[in-house]
Amino acid sequence: MAKLASFRCTSCAAVTSKWSGQCDSCGEWNSIEEEKALSTGPASKSLGMRRGKALNLTDLAAQDTPPARTLSGVEELDRVLGGGLVEASALLVGGDPGIGKSTLLLQAAARFARNGLKVVYVSGEEAAGQVRMRAQRLKLTSSPVLLAAETNLRDILTTLEDEKPDLCIIDSIQTMWADHVEAAPGSVSQVRAAAHELTSFAKRNGIAVIMVGHVTKGGQIAGPRVVEHMVDTVLYFEGERGHPFRILRAVKNRFGPADEIGVFEMTGRGLAEVKNPSALFLSERGKPTPGSVVFAGIEGSRPVLCEFQALVAPSPHAQPRRTVVGWDGGRLAMILAVLEARAGVPFTGLDVYLNVAGGMRVTEPAADLAVAAALVSAREDATLPADSVIFGEISLSGALRPASQTENRLKEAQKLGFSGTITAQTAKPPATQGMALRQMPDLASFVTEIFGDR
Repeated sequence: MAKLASFRCTSCAAVTSKWSGQCDSCGEWNSIEEEKALSTGPASKSLGMRRGKALNLTDLAAQDTPPARTLSGVEELDRVLGGGLVEASALLVGGDPGIGKSTLLLQAAARFARNGLKVVYVSGEEAAGQVRMRAQRLKLTSSPVLLAAETNLRDILTTLEDEKPDLCIIDSIQTMWADHVEAAPGSVSQVRAAAHELTSFAKRNGIAVIMVGHVTKGGQIAGPRVVEHMVDTVLYFEGERGHPFRILRAVKNRFGPADEIGVFEMTGRGLAEVKNPSALFLSERGKPTPGSVVFAGIEGSRPVLCEFQALVAPSPHAQPRRTVVGWDGGRLAMILAVLEARAGVPFTGLDVYLNVAGGMRVTEPAADLAVAAALVSAREDATLPADSVIFGEISLSGALRPASQTENRLKEAQKLGFSGTITAQTAKPPATQGMALRQMPDLASFVTEIFGDR
């Protein structure tokens, strides 16, 4: 079949199926031009000839008012959110089963409700009675939170449209099902459809929506990764079962800094915020032992001190073990290779175990030097100075690179009673009032100076 042509008047935008010298709508002469298709291809598979509505374009100099935020009163939560909850935003919270996601969100819902927001809490995994029992245990029954137990997305959106809340919490997105999708709840299709409907509903109606997401064995939020791209903020709730500490980490935030963390402690009455996480992570540190090193790190915008622990022992196996908790295993393999190739410290035939104390997870490269110090200390059975912190990045050549925000790290260390630091050499030494600064040019110099000739 021949492709049908379309003509448009440049004066009044009237559309006709054939060309003529005069527009029948406005009477202008020689104003009709043939339209080009928006896209090529079969009509059923492309946009074809039909045109849409023109967009309202602005320039980069246009001034927009900052989005309105509401503080919860929980400083650690508000810090991770970037300064409070933004209206008409969509948030996704993930974490291991039983880590405390529902407890955290129920406490947050109660705080927001006390601060004047109308909050609806929709539970798809628990009955309303179970949620009320948790609220009684947490002493939250007096908070004006509206509660429902439902999984039908159509009924949930209808209720939200009638109630017009300021905040809605969905626990969890994997239990929601949309009746127009022919798939079981929790499937990829259902999760994608439910997340899309809830996010678009939040934008259209000015409602903030917080969705809880299950995680896989690898620690990633289950379901299609497109769900993380749909929402404005992605938060991970981390922690070890054997430790009371919980860390809320922002891995994506369109309204604030990413990699910001909030630290909580699990107690009998719920999650309590930790004002000084450095003191908490170092509280169980005893006298100096081989393989123990204090690292001065930066998490988001705050300095955090934590302890690296290493153990090196002869391996009874042909293939030595390399076990890491709280750090990247690939990064550990690189540090071991650089120690052997550039500093002459072999680990052949030795099992290596590395742990970040307190359930903390460290990702920044500035921890390289602290890890190397812990490994050599454990291998040589030698202790490091108890009053010193260590940080610095190690390159494959064995050179040490300085870390960012050095002065903030040193201030936090000094606040907790540390009087010395070992780090990479910099062109401009940081201002260290009362701190003994030892700068090393490369890894070989560090090993020789700290541990001597072996």
